[in-house]
Order: sequence, then C-alpha cells, then structure tokens
Amino acid sequence: MLEILKTANNFLYTYIIIGLLIGCGIYFTIRTKGVQFRLIGDSIRLLFNSGDKPSGKKGVSSFQAFAVSLGSRVGTGNLAGVATAITVGGPGAVFWMWITALLGASTGFMEATLAQLYKRKDKDSFLGGPAYYIESGLGSRVLAVISAILIIFAFAFGFTLVQCNTIGSAFHSQFGISNELVGIGVALLLGAIIFGGIQRIAKVTAVVVPFMAIGYLLVSLIVLVLNITRIPEAFGMIFSSAFGINQVAGGLMGAAVMQGVRRGLFSNEAGLGSAPNAAATASVSHPVKQGLVQAFGVFIDTIVICSCTAFILLLSGVDLSGASGRGIELTQAAMVSQLGPAGSWFITIALFFFAFSTVISTYYYGEANLRFFTKNKVAMVIFRIAVLAVAVVGTCISLESAWELTDISMGICGIFNLIALLVLCPKVIKVLKDYTRQRREGIKNPQYPDWWEDHKTDL
Repeated sequence: MLEILKTANNFLYTYIIIGLLIGCGIYFTIRTKGVQFRLIGDSIRLLFNSGDKPSGKKGVSSFQAFAVSLGSRVGTGNLAGVATAITVGGPGAVFWMWITALLGASTGFMEATLAQLYKRKDKDSFLGGPAYYIESGLGSRVLAVISAILIIFAFAFGFTLVQCNTIGSAFHSQFGISNELVGIGVALLLGAIIFGGIQRIAKVTAVVVPFMAIGYLLVSLIVLVLNITRIPEAFGMIFSSAFGINQVAGGLMGAAVMQGVRRGLFSNEAGLGSAPNAAATASVSHPVKQGLVQAFGVFIDTIVICSCTAFILLLSGVDLSGASGRGIELTQAAMVSQLGPAGSWFITIALFFFAFSTVISTYYYGEANLRFFTKNKVAMVIFRIAVLAVAVVGTCISLESAWELTDISMGICGIFNLIALLVLCPKVIKVLKDYTRQRREGIKNPQYPDWWEDHKTDL
C-alpha cells in the first residue's frame, strides 16, 4: 500500500501539480502585469499599516491574518526541505526555489484576494477560503464540499500529525524527553490556544511568528557575517549548478529544477488552498490589500528564510551528497559547524517554533472548513479534541504512510483551488484595477465597502 501511495504521489506532483502551479504562476503574473513586483511597496506598507481597524472588538487585523498564514508557510520545510532539495538536486535547486517563489507570489495574491471577495460574516470576524469561493464563485456545492473535506484531512489532521512527530523526535534526540511527554505537553499548549478561537490564534501567531522568523534571521546573519568572504562562492555554486554545462550533460539540471520547484511549492504553499483560509479573516477596506500582503508572505518564506538555510548549508562544509533522507540532521550539522554545540540547541528550539506555529495555523484551516458545514458548538469541541489527540499520537508513531496520504489530499485540493483561480481570474483583475485606479488618484487607503454582501454578483 505504501508503494502504491508513493507511486500515486510521484505521478500527481511530477506530472500534474508542479506543471499546473508553475503554469498558473506564469499566467497570473502576466494577467496581473506582475502585481507581486510592481506593487511590492504597497505590500510592505500594508503589512505594517493597512489603515484598517479590526471589525468589532474581536476582529482580526491584516497583520494578524498574515501571521496566521505565514505560520503555516514557515515550517520544518524551511529547515529540512531545503537540505533535501540540495542533496538531491544540487545547489542549483536553490535558484529554482527562488523562481518558484517569484511566480508563486502572483498565485498567492489571487487566492487571498478571492478569499476576501467571497468571505462570510462569522460573529465578529470572517470565514473564507477555497470551499467558500468555489461554492459562491463557481456555483458548485459538490466541489466545495470535497475541497473542505480535503483541507480538514490534509491540514488539520495530516499536518498536525507530521509536525508533532518532528517536534517529538527533535526533543527526544536533543533532550532525552520521552515522545509521550512531549506529545502531552504540545497538546496542552495547543489546546490553550485553539479553544480561544481565531482571535486567540491570531494574537498568538502575531507574536510567535515574527519572533521565530526574526530570531532565525539574526542567527543566520551571524553565520553569513562569519563567512562573508565566501558568500560570492555560495552564489557561484548555486548559479553554476543551475546552468552549468556539466549539470546539463550529466542530467543533473532536471533534478535541480524538479527539486527546487517541488520544495519551493511545498514551503510557500502558494496555490495549494491553505493560506486563503487565513487571508479571509482580515478586516480590510479593500480585498486587494490582503492579496498584496499574502503575496509578500511567499517572498518571506522562500526568498528570505529558505535562502538563509541554503546559505548556511553551502557555507558549512558539511558533506551534502547522498544524504537525502537526513534533511534536518544536515541542517543541525551545518549549524553546529558554525556555532558549536549551541547550534544544535538553536535548531531544535527553532524547529519547535516552526512546527508548532504550523500546527496552530493548519488547525485553523480545518476549523474554517468545518464551519463551512456546521457551526454547531458540540461538533467544534469534538473536532478540537480530535486534533489534540492527533497531536499526541503524532509524536509517538511512524508517519510515512500518513505523510503520503496527506500529500495526496493536499495535491487534489490544490487542483480544485487552481481551477477555481483560473475561472475566477477576471473578477480578481477587475478588483485589482479598482485598487490601482484609487492609488493613481492619490488615495492612500482604497475602499471597496461591503463587497462580501453587495458586490459579489456585480463583479
């Protein structure tokens, strides 16, 4: 069964998902006239000052929604996935990760803007995501239901399982704590957060995500400063491996492209339908605002954080050949080579924050899609308890089959999401034109009032 799952996954991602995601990234970049580049100044400005206040006392701000989505984007893939990409595809894989992020940012813009357009009121905040804009935009309840179920399975349960397993293994290896105790501790901490609803989730991620990202960047900067004279050498390895004659002749260029694209997509999640669930929660005056903020999140995840890991690996002197199954171990070894034993401690702590923030965010993706079916309080409590149970179990079991099933469900969900983005693209373009018109007129805080009620049928 495991071999069947692996074969199905390899076919799905190699021949369908990657081509579809890259193709959509190119298409959306052209249709939006490179919105991720020409409006990057607005993306940065809106991240820190959107000019909006959360709706009601318990509303979610633009930055908080961004933090929730970045919490899921920035995970163990930024530490282990980059190492795996380099060991399999060579340093050139990093270049193709960059290309994937540059194109994928336009897809991230599209799905986040659609999530805002088709969001729904939920007490003092909003709900939205692929299931919501598939039903309202495409008029298909069946596809929306399938999408919601797949997101619940892949993200709320699948990601919780594998991320908690990573936490359990790391803490057992570094500190000798039993996996069961780690699982119980993670579940208690997670429960204290998720039972507070989206407002508490948003507040926690708004603190944890910047803390972990800035901390990792600072330590990475120290490593780069220590090796400042060798940075050109690292760039040379990346570009020569991506386009070198030896790589082309030896057939390694294809491996670099495939690994870079695949790991880049897994890391930033652009187009897979996860981040829109968080993007919909933001209270903003114009849907394009959150689209721009989420597009910038793709840059931060891949261009910034993944690149830090890549440079640490390439400058460390650690043997990266023939060790594709030891991604996190290679990153630990690279950090130890630069900072001594403290490097291993740092990676373990960073791994916890990266993985735990992912669990918090992906739990909410599941909740948002469960609310697509029902808002029954008992059902919500049962769901939360189930996720906590999965967190405990995840730290104690082998996960290869679960990971393969998670990949399949995430991939199919991505296909549904990308089809919806392609069909609904004209609506996003119309809203984008409205935003750019207002900005040209000198309006610093563009307005598109009450679009979730009044404008859906007019677009």
